[in-house]
Amino acid sequence: MDLAERIERFRRVAEEWLRGLYHGLISHPAYEKIEKEAEDREDTFMLACFPDAFGIPSPVSYYTAELLPYLEDEFEAWERRMWNRGSLLERKGEQYHF
Repeated sequence: MDLAERIERFRRVAEEWLRGLYHGLISHPAYEKIEKEAEDREDTFMLACFPDAFGIPSPVSYYTAELLPYLEDEFEAWERRMWNRGSLLERKGEQYHF
């Protein structure tokens, strides 16, 4: 193996390592926070549209029921997620305590 091949191999390894470091330190945590925020907003929207799923009476349920065919795929997952988590305050508190 001559010097040029060794330099090229070192460059590839260093580039891969730096790409992984960037993803692990900067990129991945940002994606995680964005996904959590999007999930929270989706949960809030769904709760505003379908509060009667949790026993909260709502006068607009008649009108939001028209959205159900469009949100059918997400409704079951949302309902399961809402029943499984402790509370919204608990979830928001996790964001500030590592």
